Amino acid sequence: MPAFSTSAPGKVILFGEHAVVYGQPAIAVPVKEISAKVIASPLINASRGVIRIEAPQVSIDSDMAELSDTDPLAAAVRATLKALEIEQPPAFKLHISSSIPLAAGLGSGAAVSVAIARAVSAFIGKPLPDERVSAIAFEVEKLHHGTPSGIDNTVITYKKPVYFVRGEPIQTFQVAVPFSLLIADTGIPSPTRIAVGDVRMALESEPERFDKIFRQIGEIAKKAKNAIEAGENQKLGSLMNENHGYLKEMNVSSAELDKLVEAAQAAGALGAKLSGGGRGGNMIAVVNTNDFEAVEKAIQAAGAKGMIRTTVQ
Repeated sequence: MPAFSTSAPGKVILFGEHAVVYGQPAIAVPVKEISAKVIASPLINASRGVIRIEAPQVSIDSDMAELSDTDPLAAAVRATLKALEIEQPPAFKLHISSSIPLAAGLGSGAAVSVAIARAVSAFIGKPLPDERVSAIAFEVEKLHHGTPSGIDNTVITYKKPVYFVRGEPIQTFQVAVPFSLLIADTGIPSPTRIAVGDVRMALESEPERFDKIFRQIGEIAKKAKNAIEAGENQKLGSLMNENHGYLKEMNVSSAELDKLVEAAQAAGALGAKLSGGGRGGNMIAVVNTNDFEAVEKAIQAAGAKGMIRTTVQ
């Protein structure tokens, strides 16, 4: 059997993080400058059912049978084989690599799961449709995040800007005028599972206050979709600034994130906010092309540990 190589992009959430868990809309876009890559190849002379997983970046090089049921790489393989209704596949190995920073809100876990599902199903000779791939990645996301929204696996599987409401059909949409994003890393891991759990406890403690915040964030996401479809990038930036304010109210920002956001705004970005679970990870800024150099310098001076430019189109 031949080897198969697959990849999946990273992602950023533009609007709606945390509120999306409670039924509000969110917008996310793929980031094709970073990706997870999986190569599935035959294990010569090995018995059927033997699967080897090589993931040097997370120090894994072992037979899948030696990995626990809660290991996300093994879980993605097992879920894929279950979807294919195959118990004893031909022996194969997976080599997994990724340029997506870990625990940074850029979808590293979902991207690896998507790439695994596609590589394994292609190797078996039964490539899975996008809907099944996304469902597999969603199940594995529960190991990463506890109560995932479903947005990561959706935007990464379909590789398109997504307007997402949990439990409703997927909506992709058109970008009228391409816009540029600068993604800046605080260098601090973003503990999504912890942040999501803290927001849930805060909601239980102050349901009226947090319900109101979630609704306001949802309205921002709706306006942002309209702005993107109308090519109103200046308005998009203002909405980002507003969304970040609500995330601060929810206590999911951090001093490091706020410093990067404020530096971007002061240097001429149209708008900026944290992206993802918060408490660390990344900030995103909408930036006019002519202002990129100034904004990059300001963010770097404010402590950014890494930056990615991407264009949403």
